[in-house]
Amino acid sequence: MIPDRIIEQGTLTTDGTRAAVEVRLPWYRALPASCIAAATLTVDGVEAPADSLRWHMNGRTFTFAELAPNIEEWWFPTDSAVLSGDVPVADGAAEHTVEVGLTLYIPYIVIGADEVLHIEEHDAKTMTARKAVAA
Repeated sequence: MIPDRIIEQGTLTTDGTRAAVEVRLPWYRALPASCIAAATLTVDGVEAPADSLRWHMNGRTFTFAELAPNIEEWWFPTDSAVLSGDVPVADGAAEHTVEVGLTLYIPYIVIGADEVLHIEEHDAKTMTARKAVAA
């Protein structure tokens, strides 16, 4: 619904081998973590392996397998989450093309017998990378 605002401009960080970017919910209502079905992270045409992706929100980090059953955590439209993955990016003044794809389930919009709406949204931004700060 709001795909051009998924990636927060200027939030690309890297430690050289792993990149992260802040993302916003492309929907108008909050969703439980279980509705975040999948994501992709691509930097300069190189996609992070799916098994390396991590989702950070509400002060916690999750794999997508951990998000699937999670109905305790919620993603709100006013909050950024952080999507990270193993993709090499050099920090410095170079511009990088960052692409994020999200697949979300909308649990309260039923479109068929035992089937709810799912949306697939994509966004791309160009930005420089900042050096990641160790947590």
